[in-house]
Amino acid sequence: MQPLEGVRVLDATKLLPGGYCTLMLADLGAEVIRVDDPAEVDHSRWGSDLARQDRAYYQTLHRNKKSIVLDLKNPQGREALLRAAATADIFLESYRPDVKERLGIGYSDLKAVNPRIIYCSISGYGQEGPYRNRVGHDINYQALGGVLATTGAAGGPPVVPGVQVADLGAAAMFAAVSILAALQGRERTGRGQYIDLAMLDGVVSWLQVAAAEYLGLGRTQRRGKMWLSGKWACYTVYCTRGGGYLSLGALEPKFWARFCRALGLDSLIEDQYVDEKQEEIRSRVQAILLERTRDEWMDFLAGQEICCEPVLEVEEALEHPQIKLRGLVHEVETAGGEVIKLLGTPFSAMAGKTASPPEIGQHTQEVLAALGYGEEEMHRMADAGVIYQREG
Repeated sequence: MQPLEGVRVLDATKLLPGGYCTLMLADLGAEVIRVDDPAEVDHSRWGSDLARQDRAYYQTLHRNKKSIVLDLKNPQGREALLRAAATADIFLESYRPDVKERLGIGYSDLKAVNPRIIYCSISGYGQEGPYRNRVGHDINYQALGGVLATTGAAGGPPVVPGVQVADLGAAAMFAAVSILAALQGRERTGRGQYIDLAMLDGVVSWLQVAAAEYLGLGRTQRRGKMWLSGKWACYTVYCTRGGGYLSLGALEPKFWARFCRALGLDSLIEDQYVDEKQEEIRSRVQAILLERTRDEWMDFLAGQEICCEPVLEVEEALEHPQIKLRGLVHEVETAGGEVIKLLGTPFSAMAGKTASPPEIGQHTQEVLAALGYGEEEMHRMADAGVIYQREG
């Protein structure tokens, strides 16, 4: 039995944070029903490269889920959502705070039909305060939360990470943990609860190392000079011949000593944490690493416990034998017979199998029929644009 088997999730979020959260819940066995917007049904723009990219993104993010289309601005659409909420365990939304109340799908509305429901609101800045209705994206939350200022080289500008860390970590991961904790709490109390998940909160909580020095000692490390981000020559990235890169994480003296001996730089061992020696150490290590390619160095260092790994491009990482062995890439067949490759989550193996992502609206009729809607009523709702049912 999968950990979340029998748990029903309604996902009315948009974009990455909510989608990745419910992807993890689906991989743990939950039944996830996406509540898509009618505006997303028209995919005529899929002829362009950007559109194909959007579709690939949708497929990866929404496998193992169902999809219904409801116009929540229509009273009939709202009524259908409330009826579905009465059967659900979890509801997620990512509207700005005032919007869900105007739609009549706030926590009080859903709690009235289902006191056991766990309602999670994912927003940029939270449900309270002067920023509650402020617009934003991943880069903005990192910036305001102090994280973006820690990235990049000394004297240079902040560097935007290639992964959406606020969306995926500060939102999706924290939301999943909060939801699982709420489910456990409901087992004891019998009551659901409301979760106010702000991406800014999660980002700020990641300042553990940087904030500790400021709060405890009243000083701040600057970009490119932080202990785990540029200060030490034993914990950084080096270029190799041909342009490849190596990541060196030899923090412990034993790992640093092994690395120095392997490169014939025994004289650097004792100076590992001498501040005024860091640039000299970095320069000498870099000069030697430029003598071989990235892969040649990995062959040379093979079998030595040093904490050194190659910096892989995305396509290299997805083909790496350890990543493939862990089952993080899946092949699934779509309803149309197309075989596609999808990226998993760390929980993928627990799901037992991977279902292809749904077409938008694919399960509208199935889900509404289970809620007691008859065919004639659904036809009228479809004609009025309240719902959308995609064949197949």
